[in-house]
Amino acid sequence: MHAWFVTALIVAALAASSCASSGARPQPFPMPPGPGNPAADAPGRPPGADVPLAHPDGFAIASAALRLQGIPYRSGGADPHGFDCSGLVQYVLAQYGLAVPRVVRDQYEVGTRVRLDQLEPGDLVFFTTEGRHVSHVGIAIGGDRFVHAPNARGTVRIDSLATGYWGERVTGARRVN
Repeated sequence: MHAWFVTALIVAALAASSCASSGARPQPFPMPPGPGNPAADAPGRPPGADVPLAHPDGFAIASAALRLQGIPYRSGGADPHGFDCSGLVQYVLAQYGLAVPRVVRDQYEVGTRVRLDQLEPGDLVFFTTEGRHVSHVGIAIGGDRFVHAPNARGTVRIDSLATGYWGERVTGARRVN
């Protein structure tokens, strides 16, 4: 095989993975309104950046994630132009002053462990989709549902923990706020 063909296959495989967490910082990185952030109230802010900064509350966090539905998956994406799973989580939580690491495995170490039967809106839900380590994350919105950026063929959307692909791969949950 030619080197360019092998390279193209590798790039395609990476783009199709369930969550490529590159460590990139969301651009523009959400900042609280006020001094030092003149763009906070500026017209033309990207979609989803209009979430008000308030005391972190699980329902507010879940609502912010829900407002980003339909934004395309983008490997390494961490802004409203495209998200991967951990970029979505980092972006949403940052709007409420909650700093979390960029990579799924590191996000799994933040906050307090929560049993799956005690999930609340705003909790982070983790999955093992590749190998033996957590590799995907979403934000619980209530019931058995969560918002996430699933893969290169999708957009930010709601799925269920109850059955099917995600139910079989759920690994744990954390509460950050």
